[in-house]
Amino acid sequence: MSKGILHMLKTKKELIPLVGILSIAATGAVSFCVYSLLSKSDVIIHKLGDPEPWEAVDPTKSQKLVTINQKWQPIEELEKVRKLTK
Repeated sequence: MSKGILHMLKTKKELIPLVGILSIAATGAVSFCVYSLLSKSDVIIHKLGDPEPWEAVDPTKSQKLVTINQKWQPIEELEKVRKLTK
């Protein structure tokens, strides 16, 4: 099968940019999925561990890929409710 693809790319040179762009896009999509699985706290692979892993998130650390001028301040009422429910 790979011989057929390589042969087709050798004979039809106009397909090389298309294959290159699709390969880069697929690699980017897979690498972002792996990045999200390993570093994001809201992505859960297994549910056997901590049932609420988002409670351990540091609110001062940005969870977005790009953050511009964002500052976090705790809301007093929500902190009181959180303390009462624990």
